[in-house]
Amino acid sequence: MKILYGMQKPDEGTITVDGDQVSFSTPADAIARGIGMVHQHFMLADNLTVLENIVLGAEKLHGIGAKARRRIKELSDAYSLGVRPDVLVEELGVADRQRVEILKVLYRGARTLILDEPTAVLVPQEVGALFDNLRELKSEGLTVIFISHKLGEVLSVADDITVIRRGTTVGTADPRTTTSKQLAELMVGSELPSPETEESTVTDIATLDLAAVRLTQTDLDGIERIILDDITLTIHQGEVLGIAGVEGNGQSELVEAIMGIRRPDSGTITLGDADISHAPTRHRREEGIGYIPEDRHRHGLLLEAPLWENRMLGHITERPNSRGGLLDIKAARADTERIVEVYDVRTPGIDVTAASLSGGNQQKLIVGREMSHAPKLLIAAHPTRGVDVGAQAQIWDQIRRARREGLAVLLISADLDELIGLSDTLRVMYRGKLVADADPATVTPEELGSAMTGAATGHLEHTEDPAPGAAPAAPGADGTQSEDDTR
Repeated sequence: MKILYGMQKPDEGTITVDGDQVSFSTPADAIARGIGMVHQHFMLADNLTVLENIVLGAEKLHGIGAKARRRIKELSDAYSLGVRPDVLVEELGVADRQRVEILKVLYRGARTLILDEPTAVLVPQEVGALFDNLRELKSEGLTVIFISHKLGEVLSVADDITVIRRGTTVGTADPRTTTSKQLAELMVGSELPSPETEESTVTDIATLDLAAVRLTQTDLDGIERIILDDITLTIHQGEVLGIAGVEGNGQSELVEAIMGIRRPDSGTITLGDADISHAPTRHRREEGIGYIPEDRHRHGLLLEAPLWENRMLGHITERPNSRGGLLDIKAARADTERIVEVYDVRTPGIDVTAASLSGGNQQKLIVGREMSHAPKLLIAAHPTRGVDVGAQAQIWDQIRRARREGLAVLLISADLDELIGLSDTLRVMYRGKLVADADPATVTPEELGSAMTGAATGHLEHTEDPAPGAAPAAPGADGTQSEDDTR
């Protein structure tokens, strides 16, 4: 898709658009031929409005005033996107941001849309709304390339399926006659891996304890907002505690509070027997907290640094990275070689930059780095977001192994099947509060999704046959979160 969007040049082969053979040197070339791409990591400026984000770089089309606003409104209405031009992007939830990205591409005249893992950050209700948008686009004559490893979604939305494995087209399929099992065998050569865990390994020994943790933040306009509201939870040795929630409801801030990146206004954080509420981040790392960040590019890697330097990040004072207060480059390099082998990081060597690896291999390097320091607690924030099926299975295996070896794991994920499959205990965050809990053995993704939008609280009990018309829906009329709901 990067080649089709002009971000990379192919070594050989041809691309034909509307019967014409084309060659793209930049994304501008692709846009000029009606091809637009919505990246998995959104490309929006948080401090600008929706209108400003849409016209940015395309000012020559309709200016930046009334004419641009009219065009945005026309496109939003035509494709039922429900975009609000004057809202700051930082105030939008992920589903709304995704619609802004789609509208940004349409505004530039795209007739072919590339969507890279578009459902990775959406709850089930939002996925349905997105698919309605895609069907609307298709009915207007647009072409959509939908990239996903979620087979049920592919089968429900696609008209044709092409399967790529290790950079090669291995087959095509007709969604009307193909089963998930057949598609999985094309993708990975066997049945798709499952996140399901074995028997419980939970002990009664508490590893991490949060008591009445509260965090506030003062906005630029001087208004104080509650980000974390009386968060109390305990994670035991051998336990995976899963946190479900629409992004922007306090999950990131909860992780930052545990890591020492943010200082809570009140409450205590205890690791083992030690109160670490006021300890610096490095001390928490040295005491045994491993951290797989939600955004590997912004918080997990130095993209232009070689792999062996990335292996040292976050653990600079610990062996094998240092000895006697001095960096031990030789030992760090040797251990990077070990991580590459043990965690199957596919790379030509440890001197290449992190940017040269695929997302899945970047993630495996991070997991290997964090697991190599025998942590007591592993914080895994969206550990398999944007990685291929093979890497996903390996990361799940590492989390299961960590659990068997007595680690406490805090798992935050937008993949509800992953959360349900890996977790021993499930909690739901909404507007900075833990509002619901569920038994992973009985809860469904739809029930979790309902609690994530604030429609259900308390203990989620599974009901076999919901009454007609009682399916959970998000507060917004189109099944998406409003501006207030996502704060």
